[in-house]
Amino acid sequence: MISRFLFWIKWPSLLLSKERLFYRTIKNIIGLRPYKLKLYSQAFRHHSVSATLKDNGFRNSNERLEFLGDSVLSTVVAEYLFLKFPFKNEGFLTEMRSKVVSRESLNDLAQKMGVDKLVKYDARQFDNPINKRALFGNAFEALIGAIYLDHGYVAAKKFIYRKILSYHIDVDKLETTEKNFKGRLLEWAQRNNRTLDFELLEEIKSGKMKLYKIKLMVDGVQYSIGEDYSKKKAEQIAAEKACELLNIFEVKN
Repeated sequence: MISRFLFWIKWPSLLLSKERLFYRTIKNIIGLRPYKLKLYSQAFRHHSVSATLKDNGFRNSNERLEFLGDSVLSTVVAEYLFLKFPFKNEGFLTEMRSKVVSRESLNDLAQKMGVDKLVKYDARQFDNPINKRALFGNAFEALIGAIYLDHGYVAAKKFIYRKILSYHIDVDKLETTEKNFKGRLLEWAQRNNRTLDFELLEEIKSGKMKLYKIKLMVDGVQYSIGEDYSKKKAEQIAAEKACELLNIFEVKN
């Protein structure tokens, strides 16, 4: 309450400051008045442009807010799915939550909602589009962390429901969307007595990150190549391409 009281005292000067546009932008995105603007500034500050504040190397980046936002998002989505699917087992709920909060999904949400335009980072370290997209999903999680600290859990939950679960993501459609292409491919290989091998083709350093190129071999023959800044994601991309080539996207019985 004290922080909100002080906010209203500073309101006239805020309107005349350079923070005015930032305030309006955040308000439009989250649907709430941002009282602690510094939190939101930090949510969009990538490690590459952060400053060291402590002797132990602590930096004022968005990494801690990202950690917090990830936990809040995961909890809210888990509760939503638990209530929406009362007769589904743990495995189904876990898979559905993974689909909703996947890195790809969060990257897309960040761009749809304009979060990507607010993220501050050193462009010299992010010359690859795949690398850059990951920044936006991380900042989106950090934004949720900032909302939680600024307005509390209930407000953060409402934001996730209103902006994500009720608007940008169709959970019913997502239920029938295949995401675990590697798992599907492994099942196919077992049924048909085929041999699969995921091999690291190339590892390219980009700033502090590494781009992995993974090739997928089926019975010793190269079928596809996937690349990403995560080995697991690169394998999934290669598996998805192979599933398309092998025409094994039929719905499971």
